[in-house]
Amino acid sequence: MTWKTTDYSLPAMHDLLRLTLAALCLAAVPLPAADWPQFRGPHGNGVADETDTPAVLNAPKSIAWTADLPGRGLSSPIIIGDRVFVTCSSGPQQERLHVLCFNASDGSKRWERQFWATGRTMTQPKTCVAAPTPVSDGRRIFAHFSSNDVICLDLDGNLLWLRGLTRDYPNASNSIGLSSSPVVIGDTLIVQVETDAESFVAGINVATGVNRWKQERPRDRNWSSPVVFADKPGRQVVAIQGLSGVVTLLPTTGEVLWNRTNESANISSPAPGNGVLYVSCHGLVALQGDSESHTPKELWRNHLLTPGTASPIVQDDRVFTLNSGGKLCCGKIATGERIWQLQLKGAFSSSPVVAGGKLYAVNEKGVVRVVDVTKPEGGQVVSEVDLGQTILCTPAIANGAFYIRSDAKLWKFAK
Repeated sequence: MTWKTTDYSLPAMHDLLRLTLAALCLAAVPLPAADWPQFRGPHGNGVADETDTPAVLNAPKSIAWTADLPGRGLSSPIIIGDRVFVTCSSGPQQERLHVLCFNASDGSKRWERQFWATGRTMTQPKTCVAAPTPVSDGRRIFAHFSSNDVICLDLDGNLLWLRGLTRDYPNASNSIGLSSSPVVIGDTLIVQVETDAESFVAGINVATGVNRWKQERPRDRNWSSPVVFADKPGRQVVAIQGLSGVVTLLPTTGEVLWNRTNESANISSPAPGNGVLYVSCHGLVALQGDSESHTPKELWRNHLLTPGTASPIVQDDRVFTLNSGGKLCCGKIATGERIWQLQLKGAFSSSPVVAGGKLYAVNEKGVVRVVDVTKPEGGQVVSEVDLGQTILCTPAIANGAFYIRSDAKLWKFAK
């Protein structure tokens, strides 16, 4: 981090007081239930808190608006109130980082901020520097890029702090690219950075950008994202998944609560639901913390529910998985029994999302399908639309609308 000396003259003190009062006002702003504040939604499991979303995407008026984007991105849009935020990277070496805000009502651009990457921008051609999804606490936007730059802005686009993690941890990078999306819990931002050279997970003060704690992680390439869940009543923890297994940490201190060393997937992320964590580990595994042990209990495992790149979805009493070849499966969360399967066309990198009884799945060629998952005999595709562009990002759902982005465009679908 780079610090500068401040001249505490009377005008500067006036500005400092103004900023302090503004921060106090920001602290009072609640996070509406209909928001989509992070990767895979408000609960980190791909499920929206609302049901009144469009089931028909191929009607003439189903696209509410589109907006052009200035660069590449695999990151998902996030929605806070009437604002949609998205990140991009551009330039010959993806060295220019973009954070954009659009009005949810009409798609007009509210503001755009650009920054120079301070770390490594080399990635595999399929991915890009704007791969991690930003996260919001309802007052601030935290954008993490594959260059290991973390940018904190308020909702109006004012820069609060910027941190180039590569300056502190020079070896925490690789030539393929990073894509783990951060999460926020309380006043701590959780950033997971795992490579074959240097790996760590850090808890960062949301107000200052300074580490609260840092835990070393095994040196393995990992693209899975952390999730927050309640492992027991009244306590929220952070789950970290990687090739070395799954651990849960206290978000305030980084203390390891339990550690399961069985090899897990390093692309899909775990999904929480009702105090249980669902993990891709030689099949889909349901894990529950054991107060008497530092190792969680394995409730069940089923290789027929193995997800691919897409992360599992937990909704009510069911779990959904999608493998890279397009096989969508539905299972019982109580037993792991597979109830039904449905073959979707195409290859999938995006994780599906669910609102009510509708599951939205987007393949790599940009074909969006809406699947009715309410019928016990199996899922049924009720509509589809071909957007004609490569799409690798996970969709977002908020305020009755469905959002998706490609490298070039951002779409909003509504009734």
